Amino acid sequence: MSTTIDPLVLGARVRHARRGAGLTLAELGERVGRPGPYLSQLENGKVEPKLGLLSSLADELDVTVADLLSTDAPDRRSELEIAVIRAQDDPRYQALGLPELRPSAKLPDEVLEHLVTLFEHLPAIEGSERQVRRQRASDRARLANLELRRQMRDCNNYFPEIEATATKALKAVGYQGRGPVNERLLTDLAAHFGFTVERTRGMPRTARSITDTERRIIYIADRDDLHVRAARSVVLQTLGHFALDHTETHDFGAYLRQRVESNYFAAAALAPEEPAVEFLADEKDRCDLSIEDLKELFYTSYEMAAHRFTNLATEHLGMPVHFLRTDNDGVITKAYENDGIPFPTDPDGALEGLRVSRRWGARQAWNSSDSFLLHYQHTETDEGNYWCVTYIETITDRSPFAVTLGTTEANSVYFRGGDTLRRMRARAADAPDPDLIARWADVAWPSAAERSHVLTALPPSGREFNPFPGVDLVDVYRFLERQHGG
Repeated sequence: MSTTIDPLVLGARVRHARRGAGLTLAELGERVGRPGPYLSQLENGKVEPKLGLLSSLADELDVTVADLLSTDAPDRRSELEIAVIRAQDDPRYQALGLPELRPSAKLPDEVLEHLVTLFEHLPAIEGSERQVRRQRASDRARLANLELRRQMRDCNNYFPEIEATATKALKAVGYQGRGPVNERLLTDLAAHFGFTVERTRGMPRTARSITDTERRIIYIADRDDLHVRAARSVVLQTLGHFALDHTETHDFGAYLRQRVESNYFAAAALAPEEPAVEFLADEKDRCDLSIEDLKELFYTSYEMAAHRFTNLATEHLGMPVHFLRTDNDGVITKAYENDGIPFPTDPDGALEGLRVSRRWGARQAWNSSDSFLLHYQHTETDEGNYWCVTYIETITDRSPFAVTLGTTEANSVYFRGGDTLRRMRARAADAPDPDLIARWADVAWPSAAERSHVLTALPPSGREFNPFPGVDLVDVYRFLERQHGG
């Protein structure tokens, strides 16, 4: 396609024509052979379609390709929405430190008119665009994570279009609807999407797979470095990008969304919806739900099984849940919730790199004498009482980490271990002694241990933040107190 095409205008014209035709994203996607999430990205200006798809869209929307490629916004509303989106990429706007604003249909035209006019009158700022972008990079990354978690919460972490894509692919390769996806089926799935899989030595340490899109080969590490269970996840996550029509993007929010969607596709293929729901519903009826059993049934990692449970629990079992992945210090690397549990957050609401309470199961599990045991726990918070199970995942090529799956205390009766007597209080009134913090806050200077997660090194945004990111300052203060006989 011509490089003069404006993706935002093109997307707006497609959306305008689709709404005029009275079609949903899913309905239009079915007609043109593309999943709804891809068309959503197209309408939001994140991807540019090939000419063949444009022609199909024009036919289904009863417009011409020339109509879709017009350089003018289809109406004043679209023009305002595009202006608001572009304004937020301007360094003058970013220097204000405001969270991302999505011009949703709920915003009246008058509000958009005011925002666009105010932006047009923003004064020039000192410093280069590069300096401003660097200054706000960490905040934009956190805000993108925050927005993605909000979207996941709104849909209860359930993506029906991806479920349908995975189900259709499994049916095409003859999956019988029970048990794990074996290596033969994995090879057939790759072939279904036009790829072969080759194991090789010398894979870069920073890449789990490398795809040659010209020769249609997916390279993964050999069996000495990547065992079968992990290999299935890696291949399916890679196939997910192609099954869902992902394209290369330089937008951090779109990148995160693609990672979540490809991981979701892998989970939906490894633990298919119909047999997984049938199994979980039966276990719930018997009040014996267990992530461990789901893991063994479909031969996945504990983390993958816990993720899959969050996909299906609210939609099919009517149960809100939360998920955490943390290191042995309680630092968060992944998190999701729709049960209201109070995750720690920075002033913007982001949580990457923050540390959960030492009284939560994600921290308490490390105190067990047998790290392979499941740690069940009830936890009291100011927002309510919760139950969780935590498992320490040990993988040879990575440091151990804790995977926690939980729900409200009322739902604990449906889980194995829900009757545990282990109970911890994690209320605000139980916070560290303020006198301890006041005594040591101005004289302690710790050096943080290195961490692998990209966002843990980024200081939280806002006026109040830990000057030593990645360090548990309360632990530091307690250490100093002990040294002084306190």
